[in-house]
Amino acid sequence: MTDFVALSLAEARQLSISILSGHGLAADHVEAVTETIMAAERDGCASHGLYRLIVCAHTLKSNAVARSAQPRLSDIAPGLVRVDADGGFAPLAHRLGLPVLLAKARTQGIAAMALNNCVHFAALWPDIEPIAVAGLVGLACTPSHAWVAPSGGTEPVFGTNPIAFAWPRSGHPPMVFDFATSATARGEIELYRRQGRAIPDNWAIDAGGAATTDASAALDGAMLTFGGHKGSALALMIELIAGPLIGDLTSLDSIAHDGGRKASPLGGVLILAFDPKTLLGDRANHHLNRAETVFAAITDQGARLPSDRRYAARRRHADGPIMIGRGLYDDLLALAEI
Repeated sequence: MTDFVALSLAEARQLSISILSGHGLAADHVEAVTETIMAAERDGCASHGLYRLIVCAHTLKSNAVARSAQPRLSDIAPGLVRVDADGGFAPLAHRLGLPVLLAKARTQGIAAMALNNCVHFAALWPDIEPIAVAGLVGLACTPSHAWVAPSGGTEPVFGTNPIAFAWPRSGHPPMVFDFATSATARGEIELYRRQGRAIPDNWAIDAGGAATTDASAALDGAMLTFGGHKGSALALMIELIAGPLIGDLTSLDSIAHDGGRKASPLGGVLILAFDPKTLLGDRANHHLNRAETVFAAITDQGARLPSDRRYAARRRHADGPIMIGRGLYDDLLALAEI
C-alpha cells in the first residue's frame, strides 16, 4: 500500500467543503476557509493545508469558533479600518476589510487594518499576497496561543507569532515571506508527531525545560524562538502591536480563554498596506525597479528569493495532483463522513 494519496485540487477542495459543512460551518465561511486552506496546499505548505481541516474540525466541535459569525466593518479613521470577526474564522473578515484597506492606502499612502475577535488558523501570506498583487506593499503579524518560551526562559509566554511581508513586482509574482518567530510552526511539529519522526533538537524543550527531539514532548513542553534573543524580541513586538495596540488578546490571554480545549487561537491580526504610487508619485516605478537590482543580486549567485518554492509548487500543482499522506487522508475521510 502506498504511503501517499494523489488528489486533484478539485477533489481536495470538495473534501474541505464536505468536512467544514458537515461540522456546521456556515456556507460563506466554508467557502472562505476552504480557499485559504487550498492556497496553502496548492503552494506546498503542508502544515497549513489540508492538515488544518483537522484543527478546524476540532475547533468547531469544541465550540471555540462562531459557526455563523457576521463580521462587522468600522471605518475608524482616514488610514485605519477595523473588522470585528464576531468570533469567527478570520478569512471572511479579511475578505470584507481588504478592499477598504487598499482604498485607504491608495489615498493616504499607508493604512492599517485590525482584524479583531477572530480565529486565525492559517498562514499569513494568503492575507497579504493580494496586497502585493494589487501593486502595494503589505506587512502582517498576529499572536496565537502561549506555546513559546522567551529566550532564557522555560515557560510559554509567546505564540508562534508569525510575521509576513509582500512586495509587488512587475512581470513576476510578488516576493512574499511568512515565518513564525518560533523556531518552526507548531503545525510542523504536529506533522512530525503524526509521522513518528524526531524533530531537530533546537525547536523545543520538554516540560522539564530540557532540549528534546520528541515531538510529543515538545508539544507538552515549550517551543523555542528562532535566533535566540532576536526572535524573542520580535515575538514580544508582535504580542504588543497585534494584541494590546489593537485592543485584542495576547497569546497568554488566548490560551487562558481556550480553557484546555486545544482549539485554534482567538485574537487579532494587524495588517499594514503601503502604496508606492502615493508615497513616491511619478518616481514610484523607478524606485520599484531599484528593488529588482537587489533581487537579481540574490538570484544571480544561485540563492533563491522567499516564496520561490511556493510558486514552483503552485505551477506544479496547476497540472498535476497534490500528494498527501495516507494516514492524513484517512483521517480527513473520517471527518467528512460525520
